[in-house]
Amino acid sequence: MMKSPREILKMNRDEVAAAVKDFPVAILPLGATEQHGHHLPLGVDIFLSEGISKKLSERTGALMLPTMPFGYSWVWRDIPGTISLQQHHVENVIKDVAHSVSRYGVKLLVLVNGHDSNNASMKYATRELMDELDMQIIYLFYPNLEEIRNEYCDSSTWHDMIHACEFETSLMLALKPEMVEMNKAVCEYPDRPGLYGKSTISLGNLSQSGVFGDSTLATKEKGEKMLDRFLSEMESLIMEAYSDRAIKY
Repeated sequence: MMKSPREILKMNRDEVAAAVKDFPVAILPLGATEQHGHHLPLGVDIFLSEGISKKLSERTGALMLPTMPFGYSWVWRDIPGTISLQQHHVENVIKDVAHSVSRYGVKLLVLVNGHDSNNASMKYATRELMDELDMQIIYLFYPNLEEIRNEYCDSSTWHDMIHACEFETSLMLALKPEMVEMNKAVCEYPDRPGLYGKSTISLGNLSQSGVFGDSTLATKEKGEKMLDRFLSEMESLIMEAYSDRAIKY
C-alpha cells in the first residue's frame, strides 16, 4: 500500500526512473472543461478522474501523469468557460502520451476517464496504439457503472446519461465537497426531441439548468460508497492487465 500517490509533476527524473523500474505502470486521468449546472464547477470531469487516479496510484504504486483538462465538449461550446478539442485531437494527445511514456519503460498505460465523450477517443486511440507500441493499454470509465449507480442512487438517469446529476454530484461531495453548492442543486429531466441523436440538436439546446437528472438527492455518503466500489473494480482490472502483460516480459 502506498502512503501517497506517485505524481510525476512532484517527482524528479531519478524518482520517476526508479518508480518505473519498480512498477512499470502509469495512469493518465482524462477530463474536460465544461458546464455542470449552477451548483458544480466546470472542472467536475477533471476533479473526478484526477481524484480517482490519485487513489489508484496510492493503492497500486502506479505513476500518475498530469491530468488532461480538455475533451470533446462541442455540445456546450456556447456556454462561457467551455474549452473543447476536436475528437481526433483527443485521440492524438492520448497517443502522444503513450508513445512518450513507452520510451522510458512504462509497460502498462491506464486511461482513467471522467468525461463520457472521451470514451470514443480512448477506444480508437488504443486500437491504433496496439499496432504501434509494445505496451498494454486499458481504458476505464466507471466500471459496472449502471449496477453501482442503481444500487446507491435514488433517482433515474436521463436516458442513461450522467451529467451534473445525483451521481456526479455525490462523487464531487466525496472528493471535492468545498466546490459543491447544494443550495443551487436542481432536478431537471429535459424533453428529448425525436431528432435528438439523429441531427445536430445537442444537450446544450435541451436543459435550462445544465442538469440532466436530480442533483438534489446527492449526498457525500452515496459518493463515498460508489467511489469505494469503483476503486476496487479499477484496482482489480489494473492488476489483471499488469499480470497479463507481465507474462510477456
